[in-house]
Amino acid sequence: MHVLPKQAGEVEPDASPVDLSRIERAVREILLAIGEDPERDGLFDTPARVARAYAELTSGLHDDPGDALGRVFEEQTEGLVLVRGIEFYSLCEHHLLPFIGQAHIAYLPADGKVVGLSKLARTVDTFARRPQVQERLTNQIADALAEHLRPRGVAVWLDGEHLCMKMRGVQKRDASMTSVAYRGELATNAALRAEATALAFRGR
Repeated sequence: MHVLPKQAGEVEPDASPVDLSRIERAVREILLAIGEDPERDGLFDTPARVARAYAELTSGLHDDPGDALGRVFEEQTEGLVLVRGIEFYSLCEHHLLPFIGQAHIAYLPADGKVVGLSKLARTVDTFARRPQVQERLTNQIADALAEHLRPRGVAVWLDGEHLCMKMRGVQKRDASMTSVAYRGELATNAALRAEATALAFRGR
């Protein structure tokens, strides 16, 4: 088997729980099925490249959100904590085509417990890097924050653009999707929810 050099950020084959050789065989079959020649120069290494790419793009299946959210800090604050513009990249589970966008996360700390900002981004990646639908992704992020941080409230907004809608089917290039999940006081307190929403979408 021809082995490509590992690229920056790619998953080491020996460290991956994914069956890379099985993906390679499947990709080769797809190339044959569409009438291509997997032996030609441009495609010879494609099955191996795709296998490594899928291992990376689905790595969240093997991650535990508790690892990112398990370490909290004591800081006496009760005001909203909000992070905007967390990029995410995921795969539509219906067509295995990408959907990409930004996540905005707000939470109300309880008992002075806050989490590092990078941990919020890691939580988004944990759930985005697996076959998904945007609605589930939004709820999974919110539920993980509620479970592991136990804040007074959580809000998650996702803005996504879906290539399965842009490049196939109805081909609506300008369409985008927003999904929302609220937990705790951000679900029950309309004024607080409005404040968080205004901050999340400030300037838009």
